[in-house]
Amino acid sequence: MKPISQINAAVVGTGFIGAVHIDSIRRLGARIAGIVGSSPERAREKALQFGIERAYGSYEEMLADPSVDVVHITSPNDEHPAQAEAALRAGKHVICEKPLALTSVETERLRKLAAETGLIAAVNFNIRFYPQVHEMRARIDSGATGTPFLVTGSYMQDWLLYDTDWNWRVESARGGDLRVVGDIGSHWFDLATFVTGQPIVEVLAELPTFVPIRKRPVGPVETFSNTGTGATTDVQIASEDAALILVRFRDGARGVVTASQVSAGHKNGITLEINGAKSSVAWRGERADELWIGHRSKPNEILMRDPSLMLPEATSVATLPGGHGEGFENGFKAMYRAVYTDIAAGKPSETPAYATFEDGHEEALIVEAVAESARNGRWTAVKRD
Repeated sequence: MKPISQINAAVVGTGFIGAVHIDSIRRLGARIAGIVGSSPERAREKALQFGIERAYGSYEEMLADPSVDVVHITSPNDEHPAQAEAALRAGKHVICEKPLALTSVETERLRKLAAETGLIAAVNFNIRFYPQVHEMRARIDSGATGTPFLVTGSYMQDWLLYDTDWNWRVESARGGDLRVVGDIGSHWFDLATFVTGQPIVEVLAELPTFVPIRKRPVGPVETFSNTGTGATTDVQIASEDAALILVRFRDGARGVVTASQVSAGHKNGITLEINGAKSSVAWRGERADELWIGHRSKPNEILMRDPSLMLPEATSVATLPGGHGEGFENGFKAMYRAVYTDIAAGKPSETPAYATFEDGHEEALIVEAVAESARNGRWTAVKRD
């Protein structure tokens, strides 16, 4: 069994989320063998910036490196399926940013390949790994909240509010036909199903586009950055700016979620509330250390993240004592600890807490059901085998 400190990772992608992966791998204590960029020049630039020893000239060069154990894929969405497939066929474990692929046909192929190889194949639904999210899940699983009735929430951002805001995600060929649903709605779906333990079976969706024409900069723009060269071209936008979705869960719970990338003042605001037969629980990502617990016949509670007060399932992913805030980057580290523990063991655990390629396929099916519902204006089933 190889210790985590001897696991070598390669990171594909040099943007915002690639930097988060690099930081989390290092904080976990694993090694970074090298980085792959959109060009050799870009890779060398970022390797120098991040203090990484090797900048690979190509993805193929990285796959040929026998020292690489696991590949972190943080490239644009349209590149995920080919890169994930190539990594698995090269015998590398994979952690792929969501979405795993742009269609369920591709995710179906990838989940089968992952099962055939026996390699660790994870999708980066990192929000699962906030300690208070695990606390919610444990309370529901234990029956403390009672049977879930309502599952509500939102995921609101404002980084694409202006017509001058641009990112490759607004290009359907690169980001997918559904932008908001694929990018942040999928996080909420994964969070809701992970916490409740219930799959989503039907959806009813509306997907408005409020900014139909955007000004595309001549030069490149990184995610969450509005810095361009000044020169722009008007581009017609086909993807949605927001999503309003009603949801039915397998065991009878009902849900509703609003997602938006054009809501001023909301930087990265995900919320989830479950109302059960005995009590309610609610969590806000921007106040990640707080869990609201609602009661009918006694005062409501705020449970602060404190390992001495939380259930064992939650303390297993908490790394700091109470009063020491755990944030966005800690969730990545906690997730990678779970993934790398399985890599060290040489096989996936029976019930991993991290999202697998099976979960990536599940999200693709939900996203496609949302797209179909928005087209036909009706409740639409999630079409599983």
